[in-house]
Order: sequence, then structure tokens, then C-alpha cells
Amino acid sequence: MSGVLADCLFCRIIQGTLPSAKVYEDDKVVAFMNLQQKNPGHTLIVPKDHYRNIYDIEEDAAAEIARVAVRLAKAIKTAFEPDGMNTLQNSEPAAMQSIFHYHLHLIPRYYGDDLFAIFSSPGASPDELNANAEKIKAAL
Repeated sequence: MSGVLADCLFCRIIQGTLPSAKVYEDDKVVAFMNLQQKNPGHTLIVPKDHYRNIYDIEEDAAAEIARVAVRLAKAIKTAFEPDGMNTLQNSEPAAMQSIFHYHLHLIPRYYGDDLFAIFSSPGASPDELNANAEKIKAAL
């Protein structure tokens, strides 16, 4: 399914009815800071059209997300100097999908951090999210 859904959190961010710390936007894709910043720079990339998950997304839309992911990963590396990067996409509840709008996580990683702690991290403040977004945008 494409288009937008009124009750979808990410569709509302895309439409501008919910605030976000945007990092990147073009006619097909938007990227913004994840509210739970386990590591600074954790970014979500979403298609502007609504797709529930990997089983629903069109291949061309997935390719656009991958293209943007490469560019943003390089900017995150410049901005935050992580030791590595995880890309993560969860589809369906059994895989820990909690927002049913396809999205790809870019998670900067550092030696000794705990990837699974991200799911229990408190939300970051808007100031922290915006500061992290600005660092990535400056590195694009």
C-alpha cells in the first residue's frame, strides 16, 4: 500500500503534523533522528509513501532508501566518528517492529556499547535530537 495513513506516526512526521529532527529529505525519502538515541546520530530513513514493512514495500522505494542510507552513513561517520554502523530493519512484531511504516535504522556503534540496550533507552530531548541532526547535515 502506498500513499499516507492519517493514524501512522511516520506519515504524520512526513506531513509535518508531528515534529522531528530532520536530517535529509527529497521527493521520495525523509530521514530524521530516532527518539531513542542509544548512540548519538541514530537515524531513521523512511519512504514518503506508506508501506507497512519489507513484505509491502516496492523494490524501487527500497532502492531509494538504500541509496540515501549510504550517503547518510558516511555523514554519520564524519559527524560522530563511530567504530562501526548497524543498519537494522524490523518487519512484523516477532522481529520487534513497533511502528508499521517501513523504516531503516542507521545506528552508530562503538566498542563496548550494547546494541540491545537501544530498545530500553529513554527518549532524547528535542535539543539533543536537533543538535545531532545538525551535525549530520553539516557532514552531508
